[in-house]
Amino acid sequence: MTYENYLKKVETLKKWAHAYYVEDNPVATDEEYDRLYHEVLDYETEHPDKALADSPTRRVGGVVRDEFNKAKHIKRMWSMEDVFTKEEVQEWLERIEKNVGKCEYFCEPKFDGASMNLLYDDGKLLRAITRGDGVIGEEVTDNVRTIRSVPLAIDYKGLIEIRGEVVIRKDDFEAINEERLEEGETPFANPRNAAAGSLRQLDSSITAKRRLVFYPWGLGENTLDQTKLSEKMAFIYAQGFLRPPYHRECNTLEEIEEFYRFLISKRDEIPMMMDGMVIKVDEVEKQEELGYTVKFPKWMCAYKFPAIEKVTQIRDITLQVGRTGVITPVAEIEPVNIEGAVVSRATLHNFDEIERKDIRIGDHVIIIRSGDVIPKIIKVLTDRRTGKEIPVERPTHCPTCGSELLDEGALIKCQNLECPDRVVNSIIHFARKSCMNIDGLGSKIVEQLVKEGKIHDILDLYSLKYEDLSDLEGFKEKKINNLLNAIAETKGAPLHRLINAMGIEHIGEVASKALALEFGLGIVDATFEQIVAIDGIGEEMANSLLEFMRVNREKVLKLFEVVQPTVEEKVEAADNPFKGKTVVLTGTMSESRGKIKEMLEALGAKVSGSVSKKTDFVIYGEEAGSKLTKAQSLGVVTLKEEEMREML
Repeated sequence: MTYENYLKKVETLKKWAHAYYVEDNPVATDEEYDRLYHEVLDYETEHPDKALADSPTRRVGGVVRDEFNKAKHIKRMWSMEDVFTKEEVQEWLERIEKNVGKCEYFCEPKFDGASMNLLYDDGKLLRAITRGDGVIGEEVTDNVRTIRSVPLAIDYKGLIEIRGEVVIRKDDFEAINEERLEEGETPFANPRNAAAGSLRQLDSSITAKRRLVFYPWGLGENTLDQTKLSEKMAFIYAQGFLRPPYHRECNTLEEIEEFYRFLISKRDEIPMMMDGMVIKVDEVEKQEELGYTVKFPKWMCAYKFPAIEKVTQIRDITLQVGRTGVITPVAEIEPVNIEGAVVSRATLHNFDEIERKDIRIGDHVIIIRSGDVIPKIIKVLTDRRTGKEIPVERPTHCPTCGSELLDEGALIKCQNLECPDRVVNSIIHFARKSCMNIDGLGSKIVEQLVKEGKIHDILDLYSLKYEDLSDLEGFKEKKINNLLNAIAETKGAPLHRLINAMGIEHIGEVASKALALEFGLGIVDATFEQIVAIDGIGEEMANSLLEFMRVNREKVLKLFEVVQPTVEEKVEAADNPFKGKTVVLTGTMSESRGKIKEMLEALGAKVSGSVSKKTDFVIYGEEAGSKLTKAQSLGVVTLKEEEMREML
């Protein structure tokens, strides 16, 4: 075979594969495909130097790794705000349109799988990274290369991140579980777990057998010049990616609701597991104007499908002790299968709820589960009672350490700071990605370390030595070194992450950042008046922080000494015309409004999305619309972009 013939056969093979795996419309028999495939493979075996990087033969896997490396996304991968009712969608739309005016929306199914970021450069697949914590994920390129619906090359030469969901079809999921049962392995709980587990195989040939599917739903880094997300996605689909089975551009709440009901009606027909519909503002400029919260984009949300209800029976009620000492009752139920997930536990929140619903051990109950929402009991079927049901008594002593509990009514707390469950849960929280991000310190390992007496609190992590771990079951040299290195790498972490990691009740990521900027290491001596003076921090949060510091002051100071956190400085902007002013941006400018917004915020301005009497300046570019008109009617000062820059 000549090289020219080889190139033609590769192109034919690509077309046949695309027709089969992407278009679901085979144009050749399996026998023809296999024969051509082996002709191409034989040529590549004889001429390895001439084999194309994107040849279909490259998808069979066979690369075996020791572990996955961490990799950073160029642009952050965000999670989504969830809405559950038509009324909540209406509130979301009103919030959007109050800030940026009337919008067009791009709606598509929300598949339940594993989020993936594909990085292409110069037309070639460079890297595939799992979502991870949104900033850093695991590099699984060898495994993703085996997915037939992921093009190895695209007709676009720039740097581009294509985001999407890796899913497994329902019938393939069932086949995988049958194989696992035959081989004595534990079946996957649901298709999402199966997809994630398949991506994390160290042997890529195992991934290749799993028939994974990739559906793109968005973009990260890109220089595409289309003005709408729907137009950008049409370009992506044209590169050989799968289109969602249905998608629609909507303009009103009624159109969104109609498409939502349509997708629910197709729920059983669509071969992939869907758990809702995604609604996105279509115009890219308005997306940039709306921006982001700490957790998710303001311009997109997930409209979740109605919860699935099932009847089951309560076998027992067990007690969990959280890191703050709060006792949470959990119903152990007769296992039920809800949309591929076997549910055997349901949260009861607190004992007041048990009393209000009159929940008893042995009761038949209705539970609901929707997407990632923890299953919960919504109704007790009292007419099915036999008289053998057992009422639930409020506990008086901790189920773990036996110490007397503090009963505050809705909350019942263990006050013992050395209670093993409190210690375990506080360390698990400390190690989380959003906190100190200690890779390899999962819940099972924490439980093992506490049980074996290797650690008794967070501080003990930093005094662990190789010999402390070498005698533990399952701890080999590489695992020990990786864990000790991960702990050591947390030294010098930003102070706000350390504050968040301490697990102070009511103090989350946003509050931790505000406190770190305001007080630095002096947070241990902050007063009530100083704390509540911070925007967004109320009395309950302040009291919680003060109580935590009163009880744990010496431990916190020791933690500061050991970790040596990086203290973020509150940079005071130099005097300028925009410092302390409320500014609104509108129209097309010489650079993205996002960059201009960052510049003005660095100057001490507050950049708002809507014009009001409190607005100090409206800065406008080409094709400025209703915001400029409103500003002029209210007598707000308006500035062209050039005038703004001259003032600076």
